[in-house]
Amino acid sequence: MLHVNDHISIDEWELVESFTRAQGPGGQNVNKVATAVELRFEAARSPNLPEPVKRRLQRIAGRRWTNEGAIIIQVQDTRSQARNRDIARQRLVDLIARAAIAPKRRIATRPTLGSQRRRLAAKTARGQVKSLRGRVAEPGDD
Repeated sequence: MLHVNDHISIDEWELVESFTRAQGPGGQNVNKVATAVELRFEAARSPNLPEPVKRRLQRIAGRRWTNEGAIIIQVQDTRSQARNRDIARQRLVDLIARAAIAPKRRIATRPTLGSQRRRLAAKTARGQVKSLRGRVAEPGDD
């Protein structure tokens, strides 16, 4: 059981882990031990996630979200398979926790009268500065 918050927990049967050989440096270890982990979570079909959380999760996950509605997290940060597995699970928990927080609705407000006046005064001053940038007339050029 993967605990996300007080309301959301992911069952072990919803997670599929596969291990492959990691890329990059690591000496002989990288050639013989499958330390990289690929964690797959079928988020769209999960009975433990509410529908609004699934929608936010899809947006937050980005390209880690597949067409089938699964989230794939790949980790090959360390040379230890167990540590990579823990990192992948923690990244999934963090992702779901971010999606579980509902964004606050923005309440539209009108600008204050003072801020409107300051904005218009700044525009007028800027226009005056720009009007002074024209070609300078010589004293005898009338």
